[in-house]
Amino acid sequence: MISVSDKAKEQLIILRNEEKKDENHFLRVGVAGGGCSGLTYKMDFDNQISDDDKVFDDKGVKIVVDKKSFLYLVGTTLEFSDGLNGKGFQFVNPNASRTCGCGESFSV
Repeated sequence: MISVSDKAKEQLIILRNEEKKDENHFLRVGVAGGGCSGLTYKMDFDNQISDDDKVFDDKGVKIVVDKKSFLYLVGTTLEFSDGLNGKGFQFVNPNASRTCGCGESFSV
C-alpha cells in the first residue's frame, strides 16, 4: 500500500487543478536510478494504466505505481510540508536505509 497524508491530498488537488488535469488523471509515483543516494522518486499525473501497474486508493486519491517501483515503495506515505524547513512533497519510505539531505533520493 502507498498512502497520502491529508495535507498531501489537499496539495495534490490544488496541483491537479493548476495543471488543468481532469478527474481521469491519477497520481503516478515511481523510482528511477539517480540522485546522490542512488535512487530518486518520481511523481506526476497520468491517465494511462498498464497491465503491470499496481493501483491504490487512499483518502479518495488514486495512486498508481509500476510493479518494479512498488518493491521500493511498499509502505510509503506521501507527505506535504510547507514549514520553514522547506516546502514540498516528501516520501516517507520505511524501506530506505539512507536518504540524501534534500530527501529526493534514497538507497535500500
